Amino acid sequence: MLKPNAKMNSIVPIVGQHGAWRSVRRRKGRLRVSSKAALGAFPAMLATLDACVIVTAAVLTCRLYNGLFHGYSEPIGDEIDFALLIVALFVGQNLFHDGYCFRNILSEKINFPSLFRRWIYAFSMASMFAFVTRSGCEMSRVATILFFGMGAITLLATRRLAEHWARESLRSGEVSLNRVFLVGYEEEINAFSERYKPWSLGMDVTAAVLRNRNTIAEDLQLATATARIFQPDDVFILLPWHEVRAIEACVETFLGLPTSVHLGPDRILEKFDGATIDKVGPISSIRLVRRPLNSFEIRAKRVFDLVAASCGLLALLPLFALVALAIKLDSPGPVFFRQRRYGFNQRPFGIFKFRSMTWTKSGADLRQATRKDARVTRVGRFIRRTNIDELPQLINVLLGQMSLVGPRPHIMAHDQMLGRTISQAARRHNVKPGITGWAQAHGFRGELDTKEKVRGRVEHDLYYIDHWSLWLDVRILFLTLFSRAAYRNAY
Repeated sequence: MLKPNAKMNSIVPIVGQHGAWRSVRRRKGRLRVSSKAALGAFPAMLATLDACVIVTAAVLTCRLYNGLFHGYSEPIGDEIDFALLIVALFVGQNLFHDGYCFRNILSEKINFPSLFRRWIYAFSMASMFAFVTRSGCEMSRVATILFFGMGAITLLATRRLAEHWARESLRSGEVSLNRVFLVGYEEEINAFSERYKPWSLGMDVTAAVLRNRNTIAEDLQLATATARIFQPDDVFILLPWHEVRAIEACVETFLGLPTSVHLGPDRILEKFDGATIDKVGPISSIRLVRRPLNSFEIRAKRVFDLVAASCGLLALLPLFALVALAIKLDSPGPVFFRQRRYGFNQRPFGIFKFRSMTWTKSGADLRQATRKDARVTRVGRFIRRTNIDELPQLINVLLGQMSLVGPRPHIMAHDQMLGRTISQAARRHNVKPGITGWAQAHGFRGELDTKEKVRGRVEHDLYYIDHWSLWLDVRILFLTLFSRAAYRNAY
């Protein structure tokens, strides 16, 4: 029996000029025909647009620079040759990485970092070639730098426009990517639809609902007949994985159709957005989570930490001296405060901080600071509000106990509490803790007095672990320094 979801597209088969079937959407009383040809032409159009943008940027910057600063205009020559070489390198990279694919334009794969990296690579290689072959020598160095900046900005702007156009086309129904046929029990189909919203990705979706185990053979006959009319690109079998016989029956049925057959995700996979299929020789498995950082990434992050922490300590020595003097004059006690925290793989270590509270040798008054906490000194209130109290952790970074960026190490009691309340909280220790983190950059700091704050902090930390890159570290450091959210709840 068929029960299309209310948000799914109603499908009307129409015979085209050559007898081929086309999927037609009914929306607001009008018929809009999905065009596979338009999707096929999209990469070529976007590649052509990038080429025009690059060449135009080269010509404009050279002409404007020469006209404004030198008062003359030369015939177009070297700048065109240089720009065409960059076009070949930049467009070639995007074609190789499917950067012009309509589906990838909608995803996070095409974003500023990847676009900028490819632009830098193309520009660098073209510049090196021009230097070695002594071509393009008539181009001004200032004009070349202006070309680099204008090219990056205009490429990013056109890509954002392409993304906006793609999403509007999907939303309006003018473009569809795939015909998708969902097969399974009603509960699984509704859960899949609500979680992934395939129609928002431009998919024409219909569903064949299986009533129960005893009627699968009868239901599959009707589903097969409908699928032959619908002619889907993909069939998703949405059944609990423990129902092996029902899954085998569905697979055998839809193998007779010219379509891709997918086994939909089980409920357990909803907890692991990064789950992938791994194959080692004849062994196939579903990898729920990957190792947070591979060997190369660990080394790269460590080098970045060492260089940045060393430079930071040298530059901040005068500030350290002033803060130490202010702490000594403000209240009795040591300058630095050390406390045991859990680090990488839950190994305890002593964290360094500037002392911001009144000193108790026994440490009996060990609890998290709260708003208007009487223990916080006058100097402590300032250095906590400005995050200066965290700067001595650069020493922990040099010792290899922490990183510049990572999940913030909590008081041990809070770590134990998180482990009891949130199932994946222990994953925070799969990387080194950081002086700042993705959660802190978004204002999740201070007291853990509500479930929303606890969950928000853990979710942001897990996002960082699953999406780590050096670019993300740099972005977090920038947000920590200049974002208003990073100073929220600092007391």
